[in-house]
Amino acid sequence: MSGGRGAPLVLGVRHHGPGSARAVRAALDAARPAAVLIEGPPEADGLLALAADDGMRPPVALLAHAVDDPGRAAFWPFAEFSPEWVAIRWALAHGAAVRFVDLPAAHTLAGAEPTWGDGEAGQGGLRIDPIAELARAAGYDDPERWWEDVIEVRGADAPADPVAPFEALADAMGALREAYGHGGHARDLVREAYMRLQLRSARKEFGDDVAVVCGAWHAPALTRKATATADRALLKGLPKVKTEMTWVPWTHRRLARRSGYGAGIDAPGWYGHVFAAPDRPVERWMTKVAGLLRAEDRIVSPAHVIEAVRLAETLAAMRGRPLAGLGETTDAVRAVMCDGSDVPLDLIRDRLVVGDVLGEVPAAAPAVPLQRDLARLQRSLRLKPEAQERELELDLRKENDAARSRLLHRLRLLAVGWGEPVAGRGSTGTFRESWRLRWEPELHVRVAEAGVWGTTVASAATAKAEARALEATALADVTELAEQCLLAGLGEALPVVMTALADRAALDTDVGHLAQALPALARSLRYGDVRATDTAALAEVAAGLADRICVGLPPACTGLDTDAAAEMRGRLDAVHTALGLLPDSAERTDRWTGVLRGLAARDSVPGVIRGRAARLLLDEGRLDEDEAARLMGLALSPGTPPADAAAWIEGFVGGAGGGGGMLLVHDERLLGLVDDWLTGVTGEAFTDVLPLLRRTFSAYEPGVRRTLGELVARGPSAAATRSEAGTPGFAEGLDEERADGVLPVLRLLLEDDEPGRADR
Repeated sequence: MSGGRGAPLVLGVRHHGPGSARAVRAALDAARPAAVLIEGPPEADGLLALAADDGMRPPVALLAHAVDDPGRAAFWPFAEFSPEWVAIRWALAHGAAVRFVDLPAAHTLAGAEPTWGDGEAGQGGLRIDPIAELARAAGYDDPERWWEDVIEVRGADAPADPVAPFEALADAMGALREAYGHGGHARDLVREAYMRLQLRSARKEFGDDVAVVCGAWHAPALTRKATATADRALLKGLPKVKTEMTWVPWTHRRLARRSGYGAGIDAPGWYGHVFAAPDRPVERWMTKVAGLLRAEDRIVSPAHVIEAVRLAETLAAMRGRPLAGLGETTDAVRAVMCDGSDVPLDLIRDRLVVGDVLGEVPAAAPAVPLQRDLARLQRSLRLKPEAQERELELDLRKENDAARSRLLHRLRLLAVGWGEPVAGRGSTGTFRESWRLRWEPELHVRVAEAGVWGTTVASAATAKAEARALEATALADVTELAEQCLLAGLGEALPVVMTALADRAALDTDVGHLAQALPALARSLRYGDVRATDTAALAEVAAGLADRICVGLPPACTGLDTDAAAEMRGRLDAVHTALGLLPDSAERTDRWTGVLRGLAARDSVPGVIRGRAARLLLDEGRLDEDEAARLMGLALSPGTPPADAAAWIEGFVGGAGGGGGMLLVHDERLLGLVDDWLTGVTGEAFTDVLPLLRRTFSAYEPGVRRTLGELVARGPSAAATRSEAGTPGFAEGLDEERADGVLPVLRLLLEDDEPGRADR
């Protein structure tokens, strides 16, 4: 039994449900107990008073972590519609004693794996789902629908005796436990033993004037007869660790079952609405949906809302449900507001059914010093944590934006992934950064873990960077770290990082490693210029790496297999780009040009690298078109194996961006060489080279591929023979009338510039 005269009141609930929460509040109002015991970690008893603070807004969670290993953590989430939260608030408002009585977090965190905290009935290792079993017995094929009909949306059909539903549910759970031999996980038996001991202690203090709010599965176990000696025996020898606890913000999205939370629900946003709506929940929900769809520029009128409400109620009556639930409202919205399409429904599910609500906790809640410093920085930089993903554009020339950038980069170095850098909106300059921000509750654990490095974000990031520099063994890791330090503005860590960088660079003789490391150094020098950082030592190391690459790259490119050649081609591109970012040096430029010329002319170098070297020289203006045509002619000569020739083509006209396609469009002589070679390939060899050719030409834009096809279909032109025709790929003369038609567009593009510029 759940309660009665001469016995404590045991209220078995589902951990997150508006109907359960309302029923708990009604039962407590009727019983007026002197003490309320709640399933949860007893170490949090000292934090319960904060639940009444004006700054506490659910959803929130209790966070426990091991002091010596902050990564071992557990959460106990609460929503506004959680029965436990309602019980806490009721006790604080009515002057009743309130305590947590579940197994201490010290034992929970000492187990084999971290946990989310309390589990739902049917979760946490049970072999059965009790809700599903009861639904099946009632003739339902959907456990969620049965629970909604019986508990969550009973509406005006609530019984006169508020305790009666809990007694019936406890009897049903008791029958299930008997049928399955108390079928719980061993951990449940230990938890229930501890809860019984706490209940005995409370009865000694308050008599039977005690109420217990716990998961419905545990309710029969708390009232069954068991000796204190037997319960203590179950608890003897449990492992234990030192823990700390606090309140942290939570989100509706993290309450959802799909987030991995064992006690999760499918529709926290819907449940929150049902709990908060004082009356006419379906009408109010349809109004919310209509507002969301109108904000997305869909035509939804009040007539749509009225018709959707009528349809939802009709569907509920046809399906024998007491009130329209989420299924009926969703079907009605699809039919009336979405024209039968599921596409708008995905938006409704994401924004309303689940939602991005982020809770708040008061400043008085305990926190590690690093968390307090982070909160201070978030306030001063006006960078509020939000559950919904958003884009942030930063202009590093502005002081506040530069400070935001440093904070986000420091947090990334500390493995607190609040922000993720993304490609900007068409800007490749170093003065702009784009970030994608989203605050997840688990980041509080990451902050606690990072607290071992320091008490402020800056000091912690500096200490971790120095430690990583000393531990790193790969040159690329140290160069990446140097780049992170510059982005994060960690000037104090740079001396240690630079010493490690110089040591690794001096010892590493692998040209591939040097080529992999140089781009990060070049970017670091560029970022240092933007952030006014002294990068003289970095420039010296980068120059040394560049010289060593120029010496060691040619022999490293000899005798490579296909995969190694493709990888080296990527490094060749990266080094070429990096050298363009280093401070100007005519001597280095001439040396690199000599390296590329040597690679382009050496037969022992794989075709993909020879072709790429020739293309880089051509793009830089250090190889004229006649010489490029000669190299292509040699590479595509009949004596060259077709696979080698195809690899040369891939290196010369392939690559990111499809620039090689435009090269062929504007130089029909090169296109003619490729066409002549391709038409001369035998059938057997063509099968071998086809994958390379498809990979090369499929990277081009559709318009480029179409133009190439038209040029090939047209056949050789006068331009292809390099006669007096003028620029290859263009007409002989200028069509002034067509050219003048471009001027109005240019004026629009340059309207912010000085007058008359478009005419010059």
